[in-house]
Amino acid sequence: MTKDPLVVFTPSGKRGRFPKGTRVLAAARSLGVDLDSVCGGRGICSKCQITPSYGDFPKHGVTVAKDALSDWNSVEQRYDEKRGLKPGRRLGCQATVQSDIVIDVPPESQVHKQVVRKAASTRQIEMAPATRLYFIEVEEPDMHVPTGDLERIERALETGWGITNVKMNLSVLSKIQRILRKADWKITVAVHKPHNSDQSTIITAFPGLHESGLFGLAIDLGSTTVAAHLTDLATGEVMASSGIMNPQIRFGEDLMSRVSYSMMNEGGDKEMTTAVREAIDTLARELADEAKIDIGQIMETVFVCNPVMHHLLLGIDPVELGQAPFALATSDSVSINAQELGLTALLPSAQIYVLPCIAGHVGADAAAVALSEEPDKSEDLVLMVDVGTNAEILLGNTTRVLACSSPTGPAFEGAQISSGQRAAPGAIEAIAIDPITKEPRFRVIGCNLWSDHEGFAEATATTGITGICGSGIIEAVAEMRMAGLMDASGLIGSAEQTGTPRCLPDGRTHEYLIFDGTAEGGPRITVTQGDVRAIQLAKSALYAGARLLMDEMEVETVDRVVLAGAFGAHISPKHAMVLGMIPDVSLDKVTSAGNAAGTGARIALCNVDARARIEKLVREITKVETAIEPKFQEHFVAANAIPHKTAPYPELQKVVTLPDVGFGASNSGEGGNRRRRRRG
Repeated sequence: MTKDPLVVFTPSGKRGRFPKGTRVLAAARSLGVDLDSVCGGRGICSKCQITPSYGDFPKHGVTVAKDALSDWNSVEQRYDEKRGLKPGRRLGCQATVQSDIVIDVPPESQVHKQVVRKAASTRQIEMAPATRLYFIEVEEPDMHVPTGDLERIERALETGWGITNVKMNLSVLSKIQRILRKADWKITVAVHKPHNSDQSTIITAFPGLHESGLFGLAIDLGSTTVAAHLTDLATGEVMASSGIMNPQIRFGEDLMSRVSYSMMNEGGDKEMTTAVREAIDTLARELADEAKIDIGQIMETVFVCNPVMHHLLLGIDPVELGQAPFALATSDSVSINAQELGLTALLPSAQIYVLPCIAGHVGADAAAVALSEEPDKSEDLVLMVDVGTNAEILLGNTTRVLACSSPTGPAFEGAQISSGQRAAPGAIEAIAIDPITKEPRFRVIGCNLWSDHEGFAEATATTGITGICGSGIIEAVAEMRMAGLMDASGLIGSAEQTGTPRCLPDGRTHEYLIFDGTAEGGPRITVTQGDVRAIQLAKSALYAGARLLMDEMEVETVDRVVLAGAFGAHISPKHAMVLGMIPDVSLDKVTSAGNAAGTGARIALCNVDARARIEKLVREITKVETAIEPKFQEHFVAANAIPHKTAPYPELQKVVTLPDVGFGASNSGEGGNRRRRRRG
């Protein structure tokens, strides 16, 4: 029997089979995908724009043919002629499904706009930017002294500011004569002086005295999200912050899926590079608009990212990172300009600095965490964990610093979770389950009230309750363990075993019902057995990576734990410990560093000396490769239990008593799980 075409939506990961001819918008609504539309599907509003992807997608188990959607129709043609559609975009209300298809829903087509979970942390930064403004008065040309305008600018910089050995890019040189004469020979130049060269570069020039400021972007380019902070290069003040989903998600949720896409699809790396550069351009424009500045005032950008993102940003095929020995094209920092990087929103001569990578799977984002949190200056042994689709882990003190990465996957960010979504208003971000009644109470983004508080329904009437984000699913699984709804193996019990009708049959397994809004046309939000398994796999990879570093350091315990990234800022230490995500330590020794990678990027943006410091430190960090360490699998298997199969967790036991329940083979779901594992 022929199956209906499979439709996979990214970044949500929601999927389903639909009859041939189904409109994409209808498929999205059926699956609860966040795809906007206000015109009733008449092709007028353009809110339902989508981007289909073609080629081989091993992660999704599909190969998408070029004719997987219906042909471009007259409605789309008319809209494109009048208002314009970006290349590759379709209207979801017009395009119909013809065969298996992967469809990306871009941020502007999503109803619930993303909340930046990687907000800028408050940090005093010593200001010593690489780019500064200088006001100069340039001598007018003299027929008897034949010198060019550039040479007289160089002389003015040396005479007035002591700046020598200056160059000017062609993009600036081409307009400097007009600026000089318009300003009566009085101009302000932006001069970039790198930390590793005696030569300075004039990035741009302004007529007269420029007093509107100079700005830079600190960008944390993650596998799932891109977070950017627009920063005043004179004061260090963050003028605006924003984040978007990384559009590369449609090529694969995790890093190895993207490497695989590049391997299996000719030109796939170029597709992913183009997608992320366009997203960065969009983000830069949005931040400039929000801060009410001219985008031409953004003179410098600092990037931190993992190695695969690093290569795809720079336009380097990441294929070598998918196979041993995981060789980087370069592990050093990269200094180029916006034109070389292909960023069109910024001035062509705007300077770009990418922090160095530590090793093949430990990237510039880990280097940024080290710059921000300085484990090499810690007297006690500190474990630093930056959790994302790929976790970066540092362990060290003043004597030695170790680093590794661990493939946690996208579950911690709400992706590939049955009711999962990105962090947006209406998403459940915190949850508590009463251990006696087994009833849940929760809080959603955009509302400070808990669901059992008076006024909650009115306060969430606008956003609704739409799904569960990364912090919510982590807390939900930990709360289910504490409430006795699942056992140490992660198995969810039946209604009879747990004593609550909220544990419902779900095929061969069970699921826990958090919220049912179907009566009012809303979603049904549950935690399924598959969701629990996804969190188990992610947390086991994280713990195993930390244990490998502890083995290398020859220690059984650490003195303190620092949680970084969006996870670190929004998950309580207790829930992290209940899951067994991190080694056992006193809860008061578990702290959050917020978006430490983003903070490291801001430090490198605002202080040129910090760039030399981190370049020196990364050469001193010892890299441990999880992919080839035999003990990684041993640690991983033991960590599948919640919190852990063999580790005692005495500090956790001082504050939490975990129910001694076991649902075992009597739960038909576990038998089903075992059967599926044997087959797969």
